Amino acid sequence: MAAANDSPVVLDRHDGPYGEVVLRRHGALLQIIANGCFLMDTSDGRSERLLVDAARDALGGRPEPRLLLGGLGVGFSLAHAAADPRWAAVTVVEREPAVIGWHREGPLAEVSADALADPRTTIVEADLVAYVNETSDTFDALCLDIDNGPGWTVTEGNGTLYSPAGLAACARVLRPGGVLAVWSARPSPEFEGSLRNAGFRQVRTEEVPVARGVPDAVHLGVRPG
Repeated sequence: MAAANDSPVVLDRHDGPYGEVVLRRHGALLQIIANGCFLMDTSDGRSERLLVDAARDALGGRPEPRLLLGGLGVGFSLAHAAADPRWAAVTVVEREPAVIGWHREGPLAEVSADALADPRTTIVEADLVAYVNETSDTFDALCLDIDNGPGWTVTEGNGTLYSPAGLAACARVLRPGGVLAVWSARPSPEFEGSLRNAGFRQVRTEEVPVARGVPDAVHLGVRPG
């Protein structure tokens, strides 16, 4: 953990297609900042691992499931998924080329190098909102970790992903009985209602206590079928 008097050091800064993204080191931690908004760091990863495991467990032992991860971030979700032999394939959609580069040949390789070398892993450089509307691929689970939550998006366009049309697009890429899991920096009863209104079943929320403030949350829903 970084000492209280440490100052973050900028390792890289890019003006990408969706604004500025910055990679910082703060003591032992690596941090990603997007358009001045803190996204995530390498301090913990419990909720990112829960995101993947909760989706897998909700599949109920389905053989050779295929996982779609929305957002590469610091790589915790990808690394955890690739370490689990039960996933037959792991596809990651990341829209920021700088973030992909930080993993392939930068400081974040310390988190994701093994996962990127896994033949089950595919990285797709694309905007997830467009991807779920356009791809012909289907998956058994879709884990979203591209924002700080349904009500706290990184860019304005991401908000459409949590709308009725966006949730319908997420359901479109899921096979019958597939699971949608959405990471959030706080629980959202309103979003649970949105999932139910979009036709998802078995909607529930799992929480991860944090040292201070409200817990992180993973919202889950199952596509009928």
